[in-house]
Amino acid sequence: MTDQTEQASTPATDPVAPHDWGPFGRPLFEDPGARALARVGVVDIGSNSVRLVVFDGAARSPAYFYNEKIMCALGAGLSESGTLNPSGRKRALAALIRFKHLADGMNLPELTLVATAAVRDASDGADFCADVLRETGLRIWVIDGREEARLSAQGVLLGWPGAYGLVCDIGGSSMELAEISGGRVGRRETSQLGPLKLVDVKGGKKGRREHIAAVMDQLQEAMGIQRDRLFLVGGSWRAIARIDMYRRNYPLHVLHEYRMTPKGVAKTVAFIAKSDPEELRNACGISAQRMGLVPLAAEVLSRLVRTFKPKDIAVSSYGIREGLLYEQMPQRLRDRDPLIESCRFAEAKDARLPGFGRTLYEFIMPLFKSAPVQRKRLIKAACLLHDVSWRAHPDYRAEVCFDNATRANLGGLKHSERIFLGLALLHRYSNKSEGTPFENLYEMLDEKTRLQAEILGKAMRFGAMFWMQKDADRGEFRWYPQKKQLELHLSPAVVPLYGEVAEARLASLAGSLGAELTVKTRRRTPRASEDIGASEGTT
Repeated sequence: MTDQTEQASTPATDPVAPHDWGPFGRPLFEDPGARALARVGVVDIGSNSVRLVVFDGAARSPAYFYNEKIMCALGAGLSESGTLNPSGRKRALAALIRFKHLADGMNLPELTLVATAAVRDASDGADFCADVLRETGLRIWVIDGREEARLSAQGVLLGWPGAYGLVCDIGGSSMELAEISGGRVGRRETSQLGPLKLVDVKGGKKGRREHIAAVMDQLQEAMGIQRDRLFLVGGSWRAIARIDMYRRNYPLHVLHEYRMTPKGVAKTVAFIAKSDPEELRNACGISAQRMGLVPLAAEVLSRLVRTFKPKDIAVSSYGIREGLLYEQMPQRLRDRDPLIESCRFAEAKDARLPGFGRTLYEFIMPLFKSAPVQRKRLIKAACLLHDVSWRAHPDYRAEVCFDNATRANLGGLKHSERIFLGLALLHRYSNKSEGTPFENLYEMLDEKTRLQAEILGKAMRFGAMFWMQKDADRGEFRWYPQKKQLELHLSPAVVPLYGEVAEARLASLAGSLGAELTVKTRRRTPRASEDIGASEGTT
C-alpha cells in the first residue's frame, strides 16, 4: 500500500475556472473521478476488535454509511501462547462472514481487510488468514508496524489537512508513532506497548512502569524532539478522553478534535487510578472489555506525555480505516478542505435550491470583510448548510440545525468552531438563542464570538428571503463598522420580495450590529462600468 497509484488516478486539470465557484473552488464530488470513491468498505482486524466501516458521501469528507465493531480480543494471551486467542479467533471469523454478507447486500465492489499486530505476531496468523479466505473469499492484508503507523497518520491527515505533530496509535498489542508535517508522513516507529502485551510484563506495577519508560526512551531516541501537537488514535485513547470529559464536566460529547492538556492528562490518569472501574465505566459509557485495558493505557499515556512534552493533545476518531481511504485519493483531492466539501455535498443532497449557498455567501460577505480566513471558512460552511434542515418541523428547525452542526460527522472543525457554526445556523431560523437545551454549550464561546455567530445567522435569515435564480442581481450590502452604518442597495428585480417579513429580519440584523440602517433602491440596473452610487434613490 503505497502512493504509487496517485499520479495514475489524478484526473485531468479541472476545466472550470475556480472563480466560477467562488473562493473555495469547484466541489470535487461532482467530478466522476472523485465520485468513484463513494461507498468504500474497510475492515480493520485489530488485536482487540474487528470493525467494518463503509464510507459514503462527499469524497473528501465521507460519512460513515455503516459502522459495526465486534470485540474479539484476538491478541489476548498472545505473549504467553504465541497464538491467537481461540475464542477470539472464532468470533472474528464469524464477524468477517457477517461483514461479507453485509457488503454483498450493499453491493460494495470489494472489501479491503487489514490486520495488525495480533495477526502479524501470532504463529497461527497465516492459518487464520487462510480460514477467512476459504470461508469468505476475502483476502487479508497483514501490515507491519511501520505501515500501520503510516496509515494511522494518513487517517489523521484526512481530518486535518496540513497538520503537523506526532501521531500515536494504540491498539491492543502495539503502539505506533508517526511524524506528520506539511501534510506528509515522516519518521515512523512501532512498539509492543499495547495494553494486552503489558498484562504479561513481569514485576507488577513497578516492573511495568520501568518497562514502559525504557521502551518510551527508545522511541524518543528514534523519533527525536516532538514538541508540537500530539494526535491520539485508538479505542483506549478515546476511552480515556471520555473519562477526561466526565472529570471536567465537559458539555460537548464529541471525541473527534477533543483537546486535552498535559496537566489535564495527569489529572485524569490520577482520577482513573483512584476511581471504581465499574462506576467509571457506567458513567462514561465504556464497554467492560475496553475498561479493563484503560488503566494500562493510562500508564502508557502518562509516560508518553512526560517523554515527548507536546504543546497540546488532540483526539482523532480517524485512524487506519480512514488512512486506507486517504490512500485512494489523488493529491488534489487530499488538498481540499474536508469541511467545505462535506457541506457542499450536504447542500447538493438536501437543500431546496442547491447552489444558493454560494450566492448567499457572496451577498452577506460585505458584513464580514475584515474577518480572518478561518472565520470566512466557517461563514462559507454556514451558507452551504443554511437550508439543509428545511424538512424539520418549523418549531424545531433552529434546534435541529444546532444539533447537526455540533454533533455531525464534519471534519476539520475544532469544538469551538462547531459551536460557532451551530449558533449561526440556529439564528438562521430564530432571532433568539435562549430557551434551548444547548445553552450550556454557548459558554464555550466568548461574548464577542457569540455575537458574530448571531450576526451571521441573522444575515443568512434575511438573505434567504431573496430566493431567486442563482445569478440574479439582488443588490448589495455596504457596511461601515466605524460609523456603525448599514446600507442595503436593492436591485429593481428584488424590490417586490422586500416585504414586511424581510424588513423585520433586516431590522433585527441591524439591531445586532448596533447599526443605523438605510435602504436604497437602484433606479435601473447599471452597466458593469457605471458607478451605481450615482443611480440610486432612497426608499
